[in-house]
Amino acid sequence: MAIERSSHPWLAALGVYLEPRVARMLLLGFSSGLPLLLTLGTLSFWLREAGVDRTTIGFLSWVALAYGLKWAWAPLVDRLHLPWLTRRLGRRRGWLLASQLAVVAGLMGMAFSDPATHLERLVVFALLTAFASATQDIAIDAFRIESAPPQQQGAMAAAYQAGYRLAVILASAGALWIAARFDASETTYEAWPWTIAYLAMAGFMAVGMVTVLFSAEPRVTVPRETLEREARVSARLHGSGRLPKGLADLLAWGYSAVVSPFLDFLLRYRWQALLILALIATYRISDVVMGVMANPFYVDMGYTKDEVAAVSKVYGVIMTIVGAAIGGVLSLRFGVMRILFLGALLSAATNLLFAWLSTQGHNLPGLVFAVSADNLSAGIASAAFVAYLSGLTNVAYSATQYALFSSVMLLLPKFLAGFSGLAVDRFGYESFFVATALIGLPVLLLVWLAARSERQRAAFAPLPPQSKVR
Repeated sequence: MAIERSSHPWLAALGVYLEPRVARMLLLGFSSGLPLLLTLGTLSFWLREAGVDRTTIGFLSWVALAYGLKWAWAPLVDRLHLPWLTRRLGRRRGWLLASQLAVVAGLMGMAFSDPATHLERLVVFALLTAFASATQDIAIDAFRIESAPPQQQGAMAAAYQAGYRLAVILASAGALWIAARFDASETTYEAWPWTIAYLAMAGFMAVGMVTVLFSAEPRVTVPRETLEREARVSARLHGSGRLPKGLADLLAWGYSAVVSPFLDFLLRYRWQALLILALIATYRISDVVMGVMANPFYVDMGYTKDEVAAVSKVYGVIMTIVGAAIGGVLSLRFGVMRILFLGALLSAATNLLFAWLSTQGHNLPGLVFAVSADNLSAGIASAAFVAYLSGLTNVAYSATQYALFSSVMLLLPKFLAGFSGLAVDRFGYESFFVATALIGLPVLLLVWLAARSERQRAAFAPLPPQSKVR
């Protein structure tokens, strides 16, 4: 009987995943992860197969900068009401459905835009898809935080990540598999297999849309303290007589929603904020810059869609999940900063495997080995990096500050990745992959400096009350 009673808490804990609001996050995570690779990796495979040169493919990766700039319009998603949709669905669900409809429109536009003949039109629809997808991510984060108490946020996040990873597999391996099934020949290019694949992906967005329609709107209002602060700022601006009331209210809202979270971070870390932002901006630089050329590399090396789908898009994602699990355990055992250093070192070093692979021609076992090591190290690095970013946020501004950090993480790497095709055309794949490993080395110095700075802050921080008693 004692054994049976002791098992009850575990059964109760696992039961949280059967709750409707947690299950909904699995489906919303799927909706969030689906558009990402359709504007990045899968798209680059399509572009290369259509004969688009590598330099152009590299520059087109700048479409993903929409994800790095989402902090700029996150306050609008947080506070702005949409005509009709907000009244019928609520703030969060209204923005979710609007962004999902925009993703569907973008994917359908991409489906009917052959890059061999209408590249400019394809780029426009890819930008629409990326912008709408980033907006959906903002709305989902807010929906998740507001839909459950703090003790259930771990389960909500886990369900979201599971759905997200499933969608990544579908948008990469699934899209390639669909295109391959309708492709009469791997040696000649036809656009219509890709049209079918992208239309199918647009159809899968119905998962998220139906979830939104059958979900409850979170019953959360803007905190009274926030409204009072905005009122005080507006009164000062309007009381001077130099600004009309409407403009004063708008500026006060902007200060509360945009300026305050960033100012809080700078005041807490002062000069160390520059070091932290430099680390965030460069930590994933090796992976991101190399990643843009991965699919063109597979095409140029003669790997088929099925081979890439199986090894890189399915097996690789599984290895990333395994790496993330390992990284989480190691971070708990040895500390976040040590594993942050290890992740940066492995991420840079594994790029050298692709430099070696570029000299082997069509080598399927070599591809499996390189992808395994690369994705495993990426998972370890990601787990430590997410833990590091989470530790930097102030709980009073967690959503906005985390959006800022995750955006800064992408801006510089994505900008440099735009020149990756130019670098490959000029120097070749081997030299390019070696260079992507070398640019990751300064990150190791930044991690060491950030760890030392963190130790200094801890040493001079006042002891908590319970420690003083001891």
